Amino acid sequence: MNPLRWSFRAQFLLGFLVCAALLGYAIFLQLKMGLEPCPLCIFQRIAFAALGLLFLIGALHGPRDPAGRKTYGVLAFIAAAVGIGIAARHVYVQLLPQDMGSSCGPPLSFLSETMGPFEVFRTVLTGTGNCGNIDWQFLGLTMPMWSLVWFAALALWALVTAFRARRRH
Repeated sequence: MNPLRWSFRAQFLLGFLVCAALLGYAIFLQLKMGLEPCPLCIFQRIAFAALGLLFLIGALHGPRDPAGRKTYGVLAFIAAAVGIGIAARHVYVQLLPQDMGSSCGPPLSFLSETMGPFEVFRTVLTGTGNCGNIDWQFLGLTMPMWSLVWFAALALWALVTAFRARRRH
């Protein structure tokens, strides 16, 4: 069965399930394999959670009018675009030579205790603790690279799902 012919609800539910699976796998790697997430990884998880939540709300609502579907599609695209930005920054930090400061600073818990939320966000995105470490690879890509691929795929999925013409019954 071709997923491009599924209903809007089913397509958005698939987007939610992909996000949930990706978050589940990240948590599995953390709890069972001992891979501790860096601050940029945490922000990527938050972006996946926000994207998944938008997919779930869109699936549950299942708007019949094109404007409603387009609204959900654009909102999901924006969440995915934020994730793309964070993942791209993480990939950049990982690709920097170690002597150029490819790390991201103190733990997120310390930052949140000592700074305001906007300062924490700015500090984490400037990349200063262990964000440069490459602890996991699959098919030659690191976890942030895979996150970037998935964010791009889900952004495209949200737009295709929301903007494709639907047959009238």
